[in-house]
Amino acid sequence: MTHALIKHVQKQHLRNHPEIRTGYTVRIHQKIKEGAKERVQLFEGLVIKVNSGHGIDKTFTVRKIVSGIGVEKIFPFNSGTIQKIEVLKIAKVRRAKLYFMRDRAGKSARLKETHVNILGDMSLLHAEKPEEMAAEETPMAAEETPTEEV
Repeated sequence: MTHALIKHVQKQHLRNHPEIRTGYTVRIHQKIKEGAKERVQLFEGLVIKVNSGHGIDKTFTVRKIVSGIGVEKIFPFNSGTIQKIEVLKIAKVRRAKLYFMRDRAGKSARLKETHVNILGDMSLLHAEKPEEMAAEETPMAAEETPTEEV
């Protein structure tokens, strides 16, 4: 009973953000409060870790290089301070945690990336191959092609 009660209470605080995976380059719009003023600060970097928590406990770690120094920030998925999350690039990675990126700099820190322009359609994000995306976009193309009869 307590598990169901906790889920019910947490459901009220869940937010709708795009799916974030390790290897994505994201731009996070975060509200910062300084005294009486409130502003939006951007943090753009590579997602090196997605915590396996569920509900409001889920977090992700973003890393960027500022003036030659690596800076990492841990963001809760359902934080009230996060206004918007944009997915900019998707890199092909084979690991769940990219801690090895901390030791890399320059050309060795590059990942094989795909630039993405997502404005809400998240279904195209996780297509395995470009052919799958093309097939999903034009299902009528196969029916319209003329066939020869013998």
